[in-house]
Amino acid sequence: MHSLSDLVERITELRERQAASQAAQPATGQTGRVLLGITGPPGAGKSTLAQRLGALLPGAAVLGMDGFHIADRELRRLGLRDRKGAPETFDRAGFASLIERLRGGRDEVFAPVFHRSIEDAIAAEQRIGPEVDTVITEGNYLLNWPEVAVLLDEVWYLDPPTDERVRALIARHVEFGKTPDEASSWVMRSDERNAEFIAGRRADADVVLVWADL
Repeated sequence: MHSLSDLVERITELRERQAASQAAQPATGQTGRVLLGITGPPGAGKSTLAQRLGALLPGAAVLGMDGFHIADRELRRLGLRDRKGAPETFDRAGFASLIERLRGGRDEVFAPVFHRSIEDAIAAEQRIGPEVDTVITEGNYLLNWPEVAVLLDEVWYLDPPTDERVRALIARHVEFGKTPDEASSWVMRSDERNAEFIAGRRADADVVLVWADL
């Protein structure tokens, strides 16, 4: 079982180890920055947990993978709009490149932010400055994309009971404009297909969390 305070303590320990490693080997170019990933299936509560942790950790920033959704106009051109949220509907290379920049230095960077109200991202809306020593990134495919996973200090897998997660996911789709029937159809056709793919890497997580833990 993991409480929120347990998780904050774990991140604090990661920070301390990173700082000690940087001090011991300054020539390696290590930044002393912690990069933590929170992954899991759609509707698991990843962004909620990431925001709660970020609020409790001074010097932390929360980075959502959803900012790298390919825009709807381009998805329609590609014939992928009805698969939005699937791995192929993200700018995977762009996301990996940003994580690599965060890993490799403490320069100021800007990241896109996804807004459900418009179903699109706004470019360069989030600033992550050199003062940020912990980046909590959350998204579906952090373990499925090896070029991302290798850059993260730890990846936690959030895995609530399926029935509760699906109910929450349907409610979220309804909140942002779908009818209950449309929301249920989307979840079972698209989101749950993605969930099966994501679950294939569950065993690779450093920590597995369920809602009861929090």
